[in-house]
Amino acid sequence: MSTNDKNIAVMTVVGSDAVGIIAKISTILADNDINIKDITQTILDDIFTMIMIIDLSSSKINIEDLSKLLTEVGESRNLSIRVQLKELFNIMHRI
Repeated sequence: MSTNDKNIAVMTVVGSDAVGIIAKISTILADNDINIKDITQTILDDIFTMIMIIDLSSSKINIEDLSKLLTEVGESRNLSIRVQLKELFNIMHRI
């Protein structure tokens, strides 16, 4: 793992589909100098799902504050939003 990998995080978003979800989350990330490295999203039977790989290396806020901010946004939009460092995500999902 390179030093940069320690600044990479996995974000998951799940909830009811609505206009502007990607725009709202992308704006929050851009406002905090967080780069989206990869993104996938789909809608399954009116359930919105998205996974983003984000780079926090230039971020204005730490991952804990970002998580709190996204949780507040998620609660106001009926979404579950989780952010974990990639390193922790990989450890938790190892088979």
